[in-house]
Amino acid sequence: MDDRDNPFSNPQESIDAAKTAYKKHSPVIKFLFVIAVIGLGIAATYYQVNPDEVGVLTRFGKFVRTAEPGPHFKIPVIDTVQRVKAKRQLKKEFGFRTESAGVKSAFRRDIMSTKESMMLTGDLNVAIVEWIVHYRIKDPYQYVFKVRNVEPTLQALSEATMRSVVGDYSVTEVLTRGREEILEKARLKLAELCDRYETGIAIQRIELKDSAPPDAVKPSFNEVNQAEQESERMQNEAWAKYNKEIPKARGEAQQVLQEAEGYAIERVNNARGEVERFLALQKEYARAPNVTRTRLYLETLNTVLPKAGKKIFVDEGAKGVVPMLFPLNRGLGQEGGAR
Repeated sequence: MDDRDNPFSNPQESIDAAKTAYKKHSPVIKFLFVIAVIGLGIAATYYQVNPDEVGVLTRFGKFVRTAEPGPHFKIPVIDTVQRVKAKRQLKKEFGFRTESAGVKSAFRRDIMSTKESMMLTGDLNVAIVEWIVHYRIKDPYQYVFKVRNVEPTLQALSEATMRSVVGDYSVTEVLTRGREEILEKARLKLAELCDRYETGIAIQRIELKDSAPPDAVKPSFNEVNQAEQESERMQNEAWAKYNKEIPKARGEAQQVLQEAEGYAIERVNNARGEVERFLALQKEYARAPNVTRTRLYLETLNTVLPKAGKKIFVDEGAKGVVPMLFPLNRGLGQEGGAR
């Protein structure tokens, strides 16, 4: 190959050619360099906070401010940003671990989780309690700077709280009717501990995943539980019968009392009416004794004679008078009688 065809055969000519090309394109090269520097500067100062996060900005390791979701800028190299999931509800599981969540979730239980869930109750029995702590980060500053290892601290506080609360209840209360009360007490106590240690965590709720006796005593416990349920069922039936019969008896007693009161009122009103009628009759008798006496006599006969049937009345003082033989009830209607 000819040396004239080799571009590296004469280094001086290559350098001169490069200088010439640089002088020719130097404005473009400078412009591209400036653009690259500006782009790197913008890339170093710009940062994005996701919708479920809060950014904690520090300068030389000292806290400066928090950044809400959205685009922000910082001083390159000097400022650093730590993103915290403060806009999302988080959870921590005890006694089990979720391997896959879905329509049919898969859970894992190992030696460590079994130790977490095994607790001593107030009546010196053992119960297996599995629970979930739902929480959120309410103060990113405390969450980042006040406690060195927040997640292990939260786990230790949750276990200590649950064991302390469960230790105040019997195994029957832990496994049956005392669950809601235990969870509420544990939530309040855990929230108080998190605030005392300045973890920056707010406890939303505590969910009970499962509570059961150990496998060795499950058959005996099921028998006891079944007996308690049968006793409760019989008590409910007795109360139902009581609630049915007692109101019925009270209603019947009330009915008898009301009937007696009504009868008493009726008798009193009838008596008062008779008195008023007698007083009115007495007043009329005082005005016209003969007329009133005759009217009373005729009214009495009008009432009595129809009930007498077929009778013949003869006046002993009417001598020589032949009595008229005829039925007294003729022409007096269906009841009969004489006028």
